[in-house]
Amino acid sequence: MERNGLVEIGQEVEIREGRLPYSYYYVVEPAVAMSGNFLFRERLTAKTGIVKDILKKETGTYLLVEFEDEKEIPASL
Repeated sequence: MERNGLVEIGQEVEIREGRLPYSYYYVVEPAVAMSGNFLFRERLTAKTGIVKDILKKETGTYLLVEFEDEKEIPASL
């Protein structure tokens, strides 16, 4: 990850929704992390969440963000 230190565990973050032809994706603002694609039935209604964990793996660094009305979703940094 090239942008370490922009978020920390316990921090509230805002997300922006993007739309593709058949799915949605989410960006932790300001362009800190981006989720994978989600089907329409998986679409989030929350616009803020709490960072629960920062996971460092061989494939990259991931944020685990929990939303009040949804389950946790991973977002890649």
